[in-house]
Amino acid sequence: MRRILVLLNADAGTVLDRGADAVRALIERELGQDGREIEVRLLSGRKLVEAISAAKDGAHDTVIVGGGDGSVNLAASALVRSDKTLGILPLGTLNLLARDIGMPLDLQQALATLDEARPHRIDLGTINGRLFHTISGIGFFSQMARAREAARHWKLGRFFVVAIAAFFALRRAGRFALRVTIDGHEHDFEAFAALVTVNRFSGPGWRRARLDEAIMEIHIAEDRGALAKLKAGADMVTDSWRGNPGIISLTGRHIELRRRRSRSWVSTDGELSRERIPLDYGIEPSALTLLMPWQREDASGQETQRGSIS
Repeated sequence: MRRILVLLNADAGTVLDRGADAVRALIERELGQDGREIEVRLLSGRKLVEAISAAKDGAHDTVIVGGGDGSVNLAASALVRSDKTLGILPLGTLNLLARDIGMPLDLQQALATLDEARPHRIDLGTINGRLFHTISGIGFFSQMARAREAARHWKLGRFFVVAIAAFFALRRAGRFALRVTIDGHEHDFEAFAALVTVNRFSGPGWRRARLDEAIMEIHIAEDRGALAKLKAGADMVTDSWRGNPGIISLTGRHIELRRRRSRSWVSTDGELSRERIPLDYGIEPSALTLLMPWQREDASGQETQRGSIS
């Protein structure tokens, strides 16, 4: 990191609580050391989107984006296979990628972590040709995204927002026939949810231990009746889904989803969209350079990168 561009969502709760000037000063103090050149821009709405999209063309070598998963998704798409490194300040609701790599959610701690972070190549996924960094889901998961958007305005804590969203999502998520084709092999399910991830959930809960396996994973929640559906929904929300026999996980490099309709609501990295069927998923290995935290693992002082092992 020698020339750093920091793009922040000016409407993020952390920015509004601390004040724009205080946040700018904090970032410049924490990251502007050791002769680094740093530019901090606080933007909203369309201006933030345009700045992130144009970031690949600047003179800086590092782009740090402060916002939610949607902003990180946009930045990853803009910087894919470029000579620039992406850093994340997690200022959103879920912060999926940031949590996977172990980024602290507190702003000052996150800045201290970025100050010592190191670049690492990670995989990205595609859905119908568009890039995403973590997850994409239909059925229960897309209904969760819709309900969470509504619940977000109720000024509740994250746990209550997720719990309320899960309740409404379970009520709305109906049974559907799903044909899953993985690397040319077909599987048929009666499901109420399906979730595709970039690399496997091999860490605790809904977390990935590695971001460079060059593989996709799909999790299908089968509809085995009302009580089984309720139990599966609760297990998915409480991170105890691995022991549920109604949730099936499969891996491959190319995944296609078909159901009896031409379009479907899909939640991808927290953003809801209406997508054409079939849903076509693929893996883009080592597509993005990401700043990732490091921690000391043993008495010898050998460092191991969180979220991925070099």
